[in-house]
Amino acid sequence: MANILVVDDERDVVTLVKFVLQKEGHTVIEAYNGAQALEKLGVEPVNAEAELPDLIILDVMMPIIDGHTACRRISENDRVRKVPVVVLTAKGQMRELFESCGNVAAYLEKPFDPRKLREMIASVLGI
Repeated sequence: MANILVVDDERDVVTLVKFVLQKEGHTVIEAYNGAQALEKLGVEPVNAEAELPDLIILDVMMPIIDGHTACRRISENDRVRKVPVVVLTAKGQMRELFESCGNVAAYLEKPFDPRKLREMIASVLGI
């Protein structure tokens, strides 16, 4: 199955998403803010050896580096920009903010139905 990077500052959300995805056979990499995500992706600091996930689930409102800034930096990086991003947000009107991020594949609003999360991930990954 897929390797999925889950980025959210709420540990309970990461735990729930991880549980749902692992149940489907996916491997989950955890990050709790945008800075950690960029580091794991090898964007900042640059690490061309960093293993890329098949998908990124990215929260919007986070400390240190927010989801929008992280998404923009991901989309500006030639190595990482093709990794699809699912934006996880409590605010539905955030879509316009992410129009500059060419790699956003879908949006999912909190609170979310785990079944809808599974369906969205399968659709984005084409599985």
